[in-house]
Amino acid sequence: MSVFTKISPTMLSGGALFRRGFASAAPTTKLFINGQFVESKSDKFLDVHNPATNEVVTRVPCATAAEMEAAGAAAVEAFKTWSQTSVLTRQQVMFKYQQLIKSNMDELSKLVTLEQGKTFVDAEGDVLRGLQVVEHCCSVTSLQLGETMPGISRDMDAVSYRVPLGVCAGVAPFNFPAMIPLWMFPVAVVCGNTYIFKPSERVPGATMLLVKLLQEAGCPDGVVNIIHGQHDAVNFICDYPAIRAISFVGSDQAVSVSLVYKQHLRRSH
Repeated sequence: MSVFTKISPTMLSGGALFRRGFASAAPTTKLFINGQFVESKSDKFLDVHNPATNEVVTRVPCATAAEMEAAGAAAVEAFKTWSQTSVLTRQQVMFKYQQLIKSNMDELSKLVTLEQGKTFVDAEGDVLRGLQVVEHCCSVTSLQLGETMPGISRDMDAVSYRVPLGVCAGVAPFNFPAMIPLWMFPVAVVCGNTYIFKPSERVPGATMLLVKLLQEAGCPDGVVNIIHGQHDAVNFICDYPAIRAISFVGSDQAVSVSLVYKQHLRRSH
C-alpha cells in the first residue's frame, strides 16, 4: 500500500487538524489559537498540492487581522503564567513531547511526503533532525544555569541570570516541514517564552500535528499559537509590539521584503 493511501488529510478531516468543506473536496487546515484548533473566517485560501499527483490535499487560510491579533493576545496572556513555571515543569513537557514525536514518527513523515514531496526515508530524516533538538531541550536544567564571578573588584561580585524574554515568533520555509519548526518553538517554550508560529503555507500538515502533540504533552493553552498566510502574516509578526524575538529561515528575497516593509525586524537567523 502506498504512503498516500495510508494517510491523507482526507483521513484526518474528522479530527482537530483539518475540516472538509462543502464547496471543495479538500479539507481546510485550521489555525491554533489559545489551545484551540480554530476554523478561519478568512475568505482567502491557498491550495496545497500533493507533488506526486497534483491532488489538492488541503486548503490553507490566510488568517484575518482579528485572528492574528487573537493569537498575539493569547501569547501575551500565557506568558504571564508560563514564564513563572519552574524549569523542571517545562523540562517535563519536553520529556513527554520527545516521546510523542517518536511514537508518531511515521505519521509525521507521511505528512511531509504528502505535502512536500520527499521520499519517505528523507521525510523520516527531516523529523529525526527536529526530534534531536527537542531531546536537546530536555537538558534545559543545565542550559539555563547562570554564571557568577566573585571578586571582580573590591567587595564586588558579578552574577548573571537567564530569564524568559517574552513573546517570540517564527517563520519557516517549505523545504523542511518538521525539522525547522522544531528548531524554533520548542527551544523558546522550554526557556519560558510563548510563541507565535507561521509555517510555510505550502506544507502546514506536519506543524499542525506537531502542535497537537505538544498540547498532548501538557503545554498550556496560549503558549504556542499557529497562524497561516503569506505576506500579511509575516508583516504582522514583524509589526506586533509584544514580540521580542523572531526566528526566520528562508530566502534573502523573502526576508528583504519584510525588512523593507518594517525596518525593526529584531532578529533573523
